[in-house]
Amino acid sequence: MSSRQQQPPSWIQELRCPICVDFFTDPVSLECGHNFCRSCITGCGGNSCPECRQEFPEGKLKVNMNLARLTERAWKWTLNPGEEGSKPHCQEHEEELKLFCQTDKKLICFICRDSREHKSHNFIPIKEAVEIYKDQLKSTFKSLSEKKSMFLESEQKQMGKISEVREQSSSLQTHITSKFTQMHQILTEKEQRLVRELRRDEERILDTMEKKLQKIQENLYSIEGELSKLQQQMEQQDRLKFLKEELRQKRRSSEDYKKLALADEMLSLGKFNGPLQYTAWRDMLDTITPVPASLTLDLNTANHWLLVSGDGTSVRLGNQPQLLLNTPQRFSCGPCILASQGFTSGVHYWEVEVAAKTWWEVGVAEEFAERKEKIVPMPETGYYNICLLPGSGYVALTSPTVTSLAPATNPRKIGVYLDYEGGQVSFYNTDDTSHLHTFRHSSSERLFPFFSTGPNDNGKNSASMTICGVRRH
Repeated sequence: MSSRQQQPPSWIQELRCPICVDFFTDPVSLECGHNFCRSCITGCGGNSCPECRQEFPEGKLKVNMNLARLTERAWKWTLNPGEEGSKPHCQEHEEELKLFCQTDKKLICFICRDSREHKSHNFIPIKEAVEIYKDQLKSTFKSLSEKKSMFLESEQKQMGKISEVREQSSSLQTHITSKFTQMHQILTEKEQRLVRELRRDEERILDTMEKKLQKIQENLYSIEGELSKLQQQMEQQDRLKFLKEELRQKRRSSEDYKKLALADEMLSLGKFNGPLQYTAWRDMLDTITPVPASLTLDLNTANHWLLVSGDGTSVRLGNQPQLLLNTPQRFSCGPCILASQGFTSGVHYWEVEVAAKTWWEVGVAEEFAERKEKIVPMPETGYYNICLLPGSGYVALTSPTVTSLAPATNPRKIGVYLDYEGGQVSFYNTDDTSHLHTFRHSSSERLFPFFSTGPNDNGKNSASMTICGVRRH
């Protein structure tokens, strides 16, 4: 059968755009009923149909889905004519498609190859082109498969993180509820104890008062009887009888008065109307953990420029270095010092007053962190600290870069919370109990509270840092 007998189905000829004379691409219909490629009609300019010149509203282009499906079918026919009962053919020369033009990326016949349109172009057999594009598809497929695997892995990780956050939130909610339940229980027990004592005192005092009231009422009844008798006595004409009754009545009244003259006991205002909130807070200190610890500074770790107060709770930068032994424990670079107390377990909390300082650093240091060479304080070197730096403000000393902090108010005191087993070091502005920053740690070393006064800052940073502990008794 000759190639000229391999005519395309008649319906395929209807699927060409009047403007580009090629198969429709993204076909749209105008209100007049004519169809065009979207890019062709929008590229013509104006608002009139190229076929009938009927005007149409700007942007009034309706997608023709049926035409798009037929066009796709036409393309399939040109690529695989077996589906339509014929071989692939050239629409222009009606010859069988044998070659692939690499320059124009289209199927052509031998006549197209020799035409001026494809002069100097590169051609390969269709079979070879298919193999090339299959190889490209394989490469793309492999790349997409790798990306799919990567995103599947990322999806699993992200889902794991979401699950972790939910579990952590549930655990923290349980923790919060438990801690406040303990405080509610302590306050409720104290409230109930005071109310019971108040009720007992009330019953005891009222019982005494009611008995006294009963006695008063008995005497009142007796007096009323006596008054009746006196009235009769005043009307007595016998003088001797009158005098005897008068003397007896005066003696009885005097004795009754002495019995009723005792003062009544009242409820104790001092016991039930004193500083109840303060006394409840003091009672809670023995059961609530942690409360601000009463730490003391370790003189053996103090840099030779530092001056420590007699009670070991305050430190400031001196005007000249002191003559101190350069022991392994002592900081020789930077105005730093540790607390005497170190921790290998439990939860702990302490507060440091920094209100008058322009430069300071507080936090936690591992026992064997560097103390002699130039210190670069960050978790990788064993330091979990925040600080105030002139020109930089409040920062957490994280790595590879520091993390800026933005407290609502400048802290007068910094609270430091250490949960050793939980791997947590957190910092708070104690003025409003707002959270400033949290480090995660996995250290197995003893951890010590760390303090640095910062440099002199041209005389503006001479104030002390003070540990503000709470003594339970």
